[in-house]
Amino acid sequence: MSEVGVNTISFAGRAATSNQFKTIYSEGMGLVEETAAYLDGPGRSAAKVLPRMASVLYAAESMRLTTRLMQMASWLLLQRAVNNGEMSRDQVMSEKSKVRLDGFNVDKAAPGWNDLPEAFRDLVERSLRLQNRIALLDREIYRPAEAAVVPDNENSVKAQLDLLRTAFSGN
Repeated sequence: MSEVGVNTISFAGRAATSNQFKTIYSEGMGLVEETAAYLDGPGRSAAKVLPRMASVLYAAESMRLTTRLMQMASWLLLQRAVNNGEMSRDQVMSEKSKVRLDGFNVDKAAPGWNDLPEAFRDLVERSLRLQNRIALLDREIYRPAEAAVVPDNENSVKAQLDLLRTAFSGN
């Protein structure tokens, strides 16, 4: 490994054990509780008076929402366990492979979306934003070490510009 790789600081690794993680953990677990309370209370009442199309969409989206939140909660609990020394990184990697942090997107153009209760749509939006933040943190923490190291002969600024060019080139 080059000297650059040896001296590279993993900001994500530090973030995973920092106040930033504590904040995202609290936010995630709070959102799980808030969503459960909504779905068991006001959401149940609101769902009973929805038009047919919106009622079907509400049922489907509430399942996606709870699945998304449970996946995020699983990731957060695994990360907390490794941070607290309750699990090794290898154990977490094995368990983490069962957690999905993508693929639960929402079609806001679906018929009936605008008829869904505003509080429900807000929970969905907040869960999607949190899912994106957790997925980003996950990629940063658990990406292969060799992906984080810039080869000696490559300028890191040039590498970033090339990545941006590729991302926005439309190819």
